[in-house]
Amino acid sequence: MESKPPFPPFTLETALQKVQMAENAWNSKNPEKVALAYTIDSQWRNRSEFINGREEIKAFLTRKWQKELDYRLKKELWCFADHRIAVRFEYEWHDEYNQWYRSYGNEMWEFADNGLMQFRYASINDVLIEENQRKFR
Repeated sequence: MESKPPFPPFTLETALQKVQMAENAWNSKNPEKVALAYTIDSQWRNRSEFINGREEIKAFLTRKWQKELDYRLKKELWCFADHRIAVRFEYEWHDEYNQWYRSYGNEMWEFADNGLMQFRYASINDVLIEENQRKFR
């Protein structure tokens, strides 16, 4: 059976570790690697899109990182309890026309006992920025 420590129920230390692991994985921009942190039947809501299972996760992330160029993400633990973690995040990226954006959001995560994420609910807003306003280089 697949597993991805640390396992719930989370402590402050293990919740922080899980958030950092997610940030590192997403910054790799590798859909195959990122998808392995989720259960086979994981369910997502990302903005207005509903995604079910690892294959849809991989397809979604592939499309995302083809559009969101030079993507750079920072996540911050907001709170945790038992099998759940909430994070706030921001990331920067530019489109094919070199228009820069900073995207702000919140995610709610729920994990299976094996440490894989079963549910991910993300609300995200994009703000136009100039390249000289970037925080993440």
